[in-house]
Amino acid sequence: MSALIEELKGEHAEIIAMLNEVKELGIPSKEGQAKLMSIKESLLAHIKKEEEQFYPVLRKEAEINKQLESILDLLAVGMMDVSRVALEFFDKYSRGVSGKEFPKELENLLAALGKRIRNEEDILFPEYEKINQSLL
Repeated sequence: MSALIEELKGEHAEIIAMLNEVKELGIPSKEGQAKLMSIKESLLAHIKKEEEQFYPVLRKEAEINKQLESILDLLAVGMMDVSRVALEFFDKYSRGVSGKEFPKELENLLAALGKRIRNEEDILFPEYEKINQSLL
């Protein structure tokens, strides 16, 4: 497995674990707020890394691999939805707003991120590894 894929998988696990910690701490607590801001920074850095190092390799290969192009097109809409849900969640709760809807919205975020992570790890990471192997 390539170093990039190992790194991205580790970050996925870390982000989900941190979100579960926020669930336990609660958003009104100072610890919960600090953890939430840390997650936002980690998630943004992770997405930036994917956009700079991971997706360009897939997009370049998709220029000549129509099956990969179809996969990327199919997953792109879901990826944008996850980004929107995540940004809305962090914008709302980074201000310390809390209420009855927090647990539900956190579960929605965890579900959306979980789906994106599964798509990347189960579908896109193997494609990246195939491309990486062919370059060796």
